[in-house]
Amino acid sequence: MGVRFWRRVKIAPGVTLNLSKKSASMSFGPRGAKFTVGPHGKRTTIGATGTGLFYTKVHSKKKGTKTPSSSSSPSSSTSQATHPDTLNLGFFQKLSTSEEEKALVDGLREISCGNEGAALKHLEQATNLADAAYLAAVISLNNNQLDDSEKYFLMAEQKHQQLGTYFDKYEVSAIMSLPITREVYVKVDPNLRGVLLGLAEVYQAQGAWQDAARCLQRLRKSDPDDVAVKLSLAELLMEAHPDSKSVSQSVVEIATEMGNETEADTALMLYKGKALRQLGLATAARDTLTAALRRKKGRSNELLRYLRYERVLVYDDLGQKTRVRSELEKLYAEDPNFEDVAEKLGL
Repeated sequence: MGVRFWRRVKIAPGVTLNLSKKSASMSFGPRGAKFTVGPHGKRTTIGATGTGLFYTKVHSKKKGTKTPSSSSSPSSSTSQATHPDTLNLGFFQKLSTSEEEKALVDGLREISCGNEGAALKHLEQATNLADAAYLAAVISLNNNQLDDSEKYFLMAEQKHQQLGTYFDKYEVSAIMSLPITREVYVKVDPNLRGVLLGLAEVYQAQGAWQDAARCLQRLRKSDPDDVAVKLSLAELLMEAHPDSKSVSQSVVEIATEMGNETEADTALMLYKGKALRQLGLATAARDTLTAALRRKKGRSNELLRYLRYERVLVYDDLGQKTRVRSELEKLYAEDPNFEDVAEKLGL
């Protein structure tokens, strides 16, 4: 499955415009797990501002139909939505539908009305269904209920081969956006990869570094080239053990033989540069960060600033004081509150 990395532009508190090379979408809610939808053909978007939860019914394109504009306001993209007919069970359909499936459908309908708490109550009655467990895990993570999120993700993991069964049946698109680092988010589908990445986020938030690392190592073993997993693992290791020489060596190994094609690649080069600097290899760190900065198109300003800031630290290690001062002044002019730039300038 291809990894789709998105650049995030903050519009207002809790509202973010997600940009990629080919599409844009709106997501709502605090930092954490979200459902995200975009203008890929005509679709009915279901959700409510502030919940971070969405689902989408995608309609087949017909000759003469128009695709809705992606420039609608945040409120108009959700508040006027109503749940699609697929979530309205008819009389005879109800007779042949299990109680757990009914609870899942009721949960989806509550999500469409913005009733996140009510949705979770319905979903908790259907966690034997992998899709319901997955949704319950995402809602719990979105509300920082980490223990519950862990429990439901583990339930979804046990039945991961069934993930997506009911989403497909009811024409629901459930795509979660996870913060791999503070600069880069990755979109994941409801499958084993999504579950393990979600679990890694839960464990990291709990401070259970080894459990998080096990999830990521498991994913890396199944797909060694998955840049989202490599980036998440590098970020996790350096956050858990910021001064460890062996961890820095591991991060350099993780980031070996990679290009700079995507924003995630660039972010991984940032961590490689950090690791090289901590190993005392300032020249190699400078070269890595400079190479990363050669690609600016499609990279967020935040990521580029962190690359430049890290290179300032390398210049300082190399004794290039004049250049350090010059680069710090440029960063301060762009963002006076960025990291400890003002303090380093003596302001």
